Amino acid sequence: MQKTRYKPIILITGASSGVGRALAELFYELPQYRTIVTARRLSMAVLRKNFEPKEHFRMEELDILNSTSREQCLQRIRQDWGDVDILINNAGICFRSVVEHMSEKDELLQMQTNYFGPLGLIRSVLGAMREKGRGKIINISSVSGMLAMPTMASYSASKHALEGASEALWYEMRPFGINVTLIQPGFINSNSFQNIYYSQSSQPDSQENGEPYSDYYQNMGPFIEKLMRLSWTTPQDVAQKVLWVVQKENPPLWVPATADAILFYYIRRILPRRWLMPILFFFLPNSKKWAFHHTFRRDAVGLQNREQIKRKKAS
Repeated sequence: MQKTRYKPIILITGASSGVGRALAELFYELPQYRTIVTARRLSMAVLRKNFEPKEHFRMEELDILNSTSREQCLQRIRQDWGDVDILINNAGICFRSVVEHMSEKDELLQMQTNYFGPLGLIRSVLGAMREKGRGKIINISSVSGMLAMPTMASYSASKHALEGASEALWYEMRPFGINVTLIQPGFINSNSFQNIYYSQSSQPDSQENGEPYSDYYQNMGPFIEKLMRLSWTTPQDVAQKVLWVVQKENPPLWVPATADAILFYYIRRILPRRWLMPILFFFLPNSKKWAFHHTFRRDAVGLQNREQIKRKKAS
């Protein structure tokens, strides 16, 4: 038998930093694949600075929010190499904001980047995969797709949406020979916390002291940063998980990529929700004191705050 010359075409989104950058570095050294890494226009300079085009490796501008940009990118790939065999949806953003501080515009940007854009790319490549009878859709999700955290509601919602769609897609694509996998990293030892988005009302300067949600921001930001610094998992480790999925003939739908992701995966299944949520809340930093001077709940603390405000207004 002749040795196969099949070289899968891999498309990776959001390759300028974090896990995407680690994926680009990994596949740059793997000539058995034809790899296209993408970034938005403002980030293309970062890619060109760190990578030289190779016979098996190229860089393309892609705005995942824009349907025209998505189709033009895929068309250029088809003209030069052919249809995408493996799509790795990695591009994403994260808003740090409580629900009350998010605007409709912010919510839309969060969902467009983390859900609508990736689903648009998936729809564009599925037809060719079905015709070939093979292909892989690999979506980079998050522990936030399993469990939500305060000040990250919109990010969690976008990842929950991605996970729900991926699960349905797994059923739909199974008869066609197409694999669907969710990579679920938790805390990664990287500087990605510096790329956080803020709504107008959740800007750090406006939440220093005295606001109803200031305790949330002042505790959750340093808490998440600390957990990321303590994590043993690097973006390169997550990239290796993705490579494992690429190479495995029938990968599973869920692939936890960090120790905490594995832990939460089982905790969520073992503990009843009525216990899980209070336990997690208890372990959040200083959570017992959150909004202590702002709450009007129906207990001694809330009633005391009401009386203090009435006295201030009367004076």
